[in-house]
Amino acid sequence: MKVQQETLAIESRGRGFVDITREVQAVVRGSGVRLGLCSVFVQHTSASLLIQENADPAVLRDLAAWMAELAPEARAWEHDDEGPDDMPAHARSALTRTSENIPIAEGRLALGTWQGLYLWEHRARPHSRRVLVTIVGSL
Repeated sequence: MKVQQETLAIESRGRGFVDITREVQAVVRGSGVRLGLCSVFVQHTSASLLIQENADPAVLRDLAAWMAELAPEARAWEHDDEGPDDMPAHARSALTRTSENIPIAEGRLALGTWQGLYLWEHRARPHSRRVLVTIVGSL
Protein backbone atom coordinates (compact mmCIF):
# COMPACT_ATOMS: atom_id res chain seq x y z
CA MET A 1 0.00 0.00 0.00
CA LYS A 2 1.35 3.41 -0.97
CA VAL A 3 0.25 6.86 0.17
CA GLN A 4 1.44 10.00 -1.60
CA GLN A 5 0.41 13.62 -1.23
CA GLU A 6 1.22 16.63 -3.39
CA THR A 7 0.01 20.23 -3.46
CA LEU A 8 -0.70 21.77 -6.86
CA ALA A 9 -0.71 25.53 -7.44
CA ILE A 10 -3.52 26.29 -9.87
CA GLU A 11 -3.74 29.74 -11.43
CA SER A 12 -7.22 30.94 -12.33
CA ARG A 13 -7.98 33.78 -14.73
CA GLY A 14 -10.90 34.87 -12.60
CA ARG A 15 -14.43 33.54 -12.46
CA GLY A 16 -14.75 30.37 -14.47
CA PHE A 17 -13.39 26.86 -14.88
CA VAL A 18 -9.82 25.57 -15.02
CA ASP A 19 -9.43 22.00 -16.28
CA ILE A 20 -7.01 20.35 -13.84
CA THR A 21 -7.43 16.78 -15.10
CA ARG A 22 -3.95 16.58 -16.64
CA GLU A 23 -2.21 18.00 -13.57
CA VAL A 24 -3.95 15.55 -11.24
CA GLN A 25 -3.34 12.66 -13.64
CA ALA A 26 0.38 13.55 -13.62
CA VAL A 27 0.40 13.16 -9.82
CA VAL A 28 -1.31 9.77 -10.16
CA ARG A 29 1.18 8.65 -12.82
CA GLY A 30 4.12 9.85 -10.72
CA SER A 31 2.88 7.91 -7.69
CA GLY A 32 3.12 4.57 -9.48
CA VAL A 33 -0.23 3.52 -7.96
CA ARG A 34 -2.09 1.16 -10.31
CA LEU A 35 -5.25 0.56 -8.24
CA GLY A 36 -6.56 2.93 -5.60
CA LEU A 37 -8.20 6.23 -4.86
CA CYS A 38 -7.29 9.83 -5.65
CA SER A 39 -8.67 12.47 -3.29
CA VAL A 40 -8.53 16.07 -4.50
CA PHE A 41 -9.21 18.98 -2.11
CA VAL A 42 -9.19 22.73 -2.77
CA GLN A 43 -7.89 24.66 0.25
CA HIS A 44 -10.06 27.75 -0.22
CA THR A 45 -13.57 28.93 0.66
CA SER A 46 -14.32 30.81 -2.56
CA ALA A 47 -13.48 28.13 -5.13
CA SER A 48 -14.63 24.56 -5.61
CA LEU A 49 -14.03 21.35 -7.53
CA LEU A 50 -16.30 19.78 -10.08
CA ILE A 51 -16.36 16.67 -12.25
CA GLN A 52 -18.24 17.63 -15.36
CA GLU A 53 -18.48 17.18 -19.13
CA ASN A 54 -15.31 18.08 -21.00
CA ALA A 55 -16.61 17.87 -24.57
CA ASP A 56 -19.13 20.69 -25.00
CA PRO A 57 -18.10 24.04 -23.46
CA ALA A 58 -21.76 25.10 -23.45
CA VAL A 59 -22.25 22.85 -20.41
CA LEU A 60 -19.80 24.91 -18.36
CA ARG A 61 -21.26 28.20 -19.64
CA ASP A 62 -24.76 27.06 -18.66
CA LEU A 63 -23.56 26.01 -15.19
CA ALA A 64 -21.88 29.39 -14.68
CA ALA A 65 -25.03 31.27 -15.75
CA TRP A 66 -27.21 29.12 -13.47
CA MET A 67 -24.88 29.70 -10.52
CA ALA A 68 -24.86 33.47 -11.15
CA GLU A 69 -28.66 33.41 -10.79
CA LEU A 70 -28.49 31.41 -7.55
CA ALA A 71 -25.87 33.63 -5.88
CA PRO A 72 -25.89 37.03 -7.61
CA GLU A 73 -23.51 39.86 -6.76
CA ALA A 74 -26.50 42.25 -6.83
CA ARG A 75 -27.97 40.70 -3.66
CA ALA A 76 -27.53 42.70 -0.46
CA TRP A 77 -24.93 40.47 1.19
CA GLU A 78 -23.75 41.43 4.68
CA HIS A 79 -20.22 40.06 4.15
CA ASP A 80 -18.48 42.15 1.49
CA ASP A 81 -15.04 42.71 3.02
CA GLU A 82 -13.20 41.95 -0.22
CA GLY A 83 -15.70 43.43 -2.67
CA PRO A 84 -19.07 42.61 -4.22
CA ASP A 85 -17.93 39.19 -5.46
CA ASP A 86 -16.75 38.07 -2.00
CA MET A 87 -19.89 36.64 -0.40
CA PRO A 88 -21.39 35.33 -3.66
CA ALA A 89 -18.15 33.33 -4.07
CA HIS A 90 -18.58 31.83 -0.59
CA ALA A 91 -22.24 30.98 -1.32
CA ARG A 92 -21.29 29.34 -4.63
CA SER A 93 -18.61 27.30 -2.88
CA ALA A 94 -21.15 26.21 -0.24
CA LEU A 95 -23.45 24.92 -3.00
CA THR A 96 -20.71 22.93 -4.70
CA ARG A 97 -17.85 20.77 -3.40
CA THR A 98 -14.39 21.39 -2.02
CA SER A 99 -13.28 17.81 -2.66
CA GLU A 100 -13.66 14.98 -5.15
CA ASN A 101 -12.68 11.33 -4.85
CA ILE A 102 -11.80 9.55 -8.07
CA PRO A 103 -10.95 5.84 -8.41
CA ILE A 104 -7.60 4.90 -9.92
CA ALA A 105 -7.62 1.95 -12.34
CA GLU A 106 -4.64 0.71 -14.33
CA GLY A 107 -2.59 3.70 -13.15
CA ARG A 108 -5.07 6.32 -14.41
CA LEU A 109 -7.96 8.36 -13.09
CA ALA A 110 -11.05 6.26 -13.80
CA LEU A 111 -13.06 9.14 -15.24
CA GLY A 112 -15.76 8.53 -17.81
CA THR A 113 -15.28 9.28 -21.49
CA TRP A 114 -16.66 12.82 -21.30
CA GLN A 115 -15.60 13.69 -17.74
CA GLY A 116 -12.98 16.20 -16.67
CA LEU A 117 -11.95 17.58 -13.27
CA TYR A 118 -12.28 21.34 -12.90
CA LEU A 119 -11.34 23.98 -10.39
CA TRP A 120 -14.31 26.36 -10.36
CA GLU A 121 -13.09 29.85 -9.50
CA HIS A 122 -15.92 31.86 -7.96
CA ARG A 123 -14.05 35.19 -7.55
CA ALA A 124 -13.96 37.79 -10.33
CA ARG A 125 -10.20 38.39 -10.31
CA PRO A 126 -7.41 35.83 -10.89
CA HIS A 127 -6.23 33.78 -7.92
CA SER A 128 -3.58 31.21 -7.14
CA ARG A 129 -5.36 28.23 -5.60
CA ARG A 130 -3.85 25.35 -3.63
CA VAL A 131 -5.20 21.91 -4.51
CA LEU A 132 -4.12 18.99 -2.32
CA VAL A 133 -3.95 15.64 -4.12
CA THR A 134 -3.75 12.48 -1.99
CA ILE A 135 -3.17 9.09 -3.61
CA VAL A 136 -3.78 5.82 -1.76
CA GLY A 137 -3.43 2.44 -3.39
CA SER A 138 -1.35 -0.48 -4.51
CA LEU A 139 1.51 -0.55 -7.01
